[in-house]
Amino acid sequence: MNHDNYSQAQSHGQSSNYGAPGAWCDFNDADAQQGEFNLIPKGTQALVRMAIKPGGYDDASKGWTGGYATASDETGAVFLSCEFVLLTGPFAKRKIWSNVGLHSNKGPTWAQMGRSFIKAVLNSSRNIHPDDNSPEAQRARQIRSFGDLDGAEFAARIGIEKDGQGEYRNIIRLVMEPDHKEYAELMQAKLQRDGGMGGGSGGAPATAVPTAAAQAPQPGASYTPRPSNAQGRPAWAQ
Repeated sequence: MNHDNYSQAQSHGQSSNYGAPGAWCDFNDADAQQGEFNLIPKGTQALVRMAIKPGGYDDASKGWTGGYATASDETGAVFLSCEFVLLTGPFAKRKIWSNVGLHSNKGPTWAQMGRSFIKAVLNSSRNIHPDDNSPEAQRARQIRSFGDLDGAEFAARIGIEKDGQGEYRNIIRLVMEPDHKEYAELMQAKLQRDGGMGGGSGGAPATAVPTAAAQAPQPGASYTPRPSNAQGRPAWAQ
């Protein structure tokens, strides 16, 4: 059993007798090994927290500082190695691992996808409507370093795809932004935990607290955008 499976078993209330006398000589009473965990169903929606595993790669000319980026020795690609922990719903505490592209020697497409993903994370975690281009919204879409993304909490829809070895795995299929109809419901849990705003469950959606206009908000900070009459998601968010 690997460490992740052990942690999952513990979280489901299973106990171990590994500390009893003779436990490492007689294994008849040891727990049966855990099988592979089923994938999170496609289309599952949840609040997730993003964590970046530092790779030690910096390029100050591009703003990649703090050692957060990772560079592949094999391909020359540069990316953020990310872990996403589900915070709500029946699959809370489950984890998804994925890379956010920063550079590829094959062309700009991967980096463009990475920038779109990060923009959507900022919109979702900071409650910025994707069509809001006010000065406050533009500042809120800026970061000082990738460290501002470490710990960001946002609404997401989970998907399934094949990896390079042909195995199925979960991915973040869509970052759900404030123009999405289920966004307010998913973010309600975050707002209540962060500040108790919006009252108890079942009430009206909480109103986010605006940040200071002098600088971009801290990761996970709330932001109230200007009202917008625009409908639907822009093409890059489909």
